[in-house]
Amino acid sequence: MSPCLSNPVGHTLREDDCMDSIWKDGGGDGKSRDLPFAIPEISLPGIPEYSVNVTDFGAVGDGITLNTNAFAQAVEACARAGGGTVVIPEGVWLTGPIVLRSKIRLHAESGALISFSRSYEDYPLVLTNYEGNAAVRCQSPISGENLEDIAITGEGIFDGSGEVWRPVKRSKMTESAWKGLLASGGALEAGGAIWWPTEAAARGAELVSALRRKGSMDPADYEPVREYLRPNLLSLRNCRRVLLEGVTFQNSPAWCLHPWNCEEVTVRRVKVRNPWYAQNGDGLDLESCRKVQVLDSTFDVGDDAICMKSGKNEQGRRLGLPCEDIEIRGCTVYHGHGGFVVGSEMSGGVRRIAVSDCTFIGTDVGLRFKSTRGRGGVVEQIYIDRIRMKDIVKEAISFNLFYEGRPDDEAPRPVSEETPQFRDIRIRDTVCIGAMDALVLRGLPEMPIESVAFERLVLEAVHGIRLANGRNLAFYDCTVQARRGPAVAVHQCEEVRIDPLRNFCGDAAALQVSGERSRDIGFRGDPAMLSIGGDVRDGAVIDLDARE
Repeated sequence: MSPCLSNPVGHTLREDDCMDSIWKDGGGDGKSRDLPFAIPEISLPGIPEYSVNVTDFGAVGDGITLNTNAFAQAVEACARAGGGTVVIPEGVWLTGPIVLRSKIRLHAESGALISFSRSYEDYPLVLTNYEGNAAVRCQSPISGENLEDIAITGEGIFDGSGEVWRPVKRSKMTESAWKGLLASGGALEAGGAIWWPTEAAARGAELVSALRRKGSMDPADYEPVREYLRPNLLSLRNCRRVLLEGVTFQNSPAWCLHPWNCEEVTVRRVKVRNPWYAQNGDGLDLESCRKVQVLDSTFDVGDDAICMKSGKNEQGRRLGLPCEDIEIRGCTVYHGHGGFVVGSEMSGGVRRIAVSDCTFIGTDVGLRFKSTRGRGGVVEQIYIDRIRMKDIVKEAISFNLFYEGRPDDEAPRPVSEETPQFRDIRIRDTVCIGAMDALVLRGLPEMPIESVAFERLVLEAVHGIRLANGRNLAFYDCTVQARRGPAVAVHQCEEVRIDPLRNFCGDAAALQVSGERSRDIGFRGDPAMLSIGGDVRDGAVIDLDARE
């Protein structure tokens, strides 16, 4: 089989995949879409033909009978036979956690609703990862570790019963909904702004913080606050050749889908649903994963939808497991804090990510890149193409390296291994109709966001483009329609090219430049539409037409 894309690291894509590869010839402008890297070939899991039905082991789909043992026996029977498919037929199947084995497929048929137990005692405390660091948490409803060749397929629904685990912020509720929560029981955190389903959960943060300060990773120490340690719905650790296809994952206690340090993962035609107010209700968090395809899937969640992560701070840097070689194509996000997201836990690095042909409707942010001082790590070679966005609540495109800091802190700090770096990112042929901000890029003064190119963007928003602490930024053939100008505001940036800019901001400036560190700002457009601050050095702004 011949390679279809040039690739400096020696991998090749499969020839059939190249027929619709996102940067193959035949893009919207007729130009080549070749990437500077190729996504390596991704193998699907090899599952033997053998199969069993959970009813063969006494499972009853009445929504009342607890089927934990029957499901476990079905998985074990397949494993003893060398692998196979565990069929879950139509019905409502109440169960505790399902632990996968190698060469096992869970197949939930149409009409199958797998409802995970609402009893905390059914979820043992285990060592795992949570929000970028090693942690003690309750066992996930679906989990697998150190496995090969696993799949979850079908048209059924896996429901994590997240309502018995999740906190709810008062700010996200109507008055009547908040009163209903209080009347249902549970407890409030100190201050009364957050409701928890139980008193133990409400006071859990304080005890967990104390145990972490002591360095305890003994699950027995965490027993008093088991109800606080809500799990992710699906946790896969150190697994290889994984397929998630067709099914719906919903109502997760915390994150929904969390592959950690997995390789050759395929997610296609999956639906991920969480209430919009679900705290930490992420859709898909690929953490330190390699060789992944996410295709034609739908997300409607309470936090970030499709997110790239690689560990947090010193632990993430020490592990050094990047998230890399990932293709995301044809996905739709209806709600989420971000549609496609990198960070903020990215200390092990994120690289070689290709995103295309996705639609985000009503997300808080569309394309979201976030980190902060202390993370370290390098994010690079991110290529995004043909994104469609509508009714974005905040920024259509956001780069924020002050995710946990003050964005007005312009004093540079010493560069160290704790300094995050974002570079070599390209976004093109992307449209957003309706946002608060068209694009906000906010780098660190000691480490500007570097080498980012925007091509053929059409952005309609209340505010235009705002750039701060960037270097080598290029805008080619972009259109900004902002109700409040300027179209582009540049602050403390170097080597910026705007060539040309179609500006629909009325009488407001097309380009506003400020900051004594701003230099080499090239602009092709009407010189009368420039606004240059008094702190800008002479010659910092270049008329590209005059130069030619």
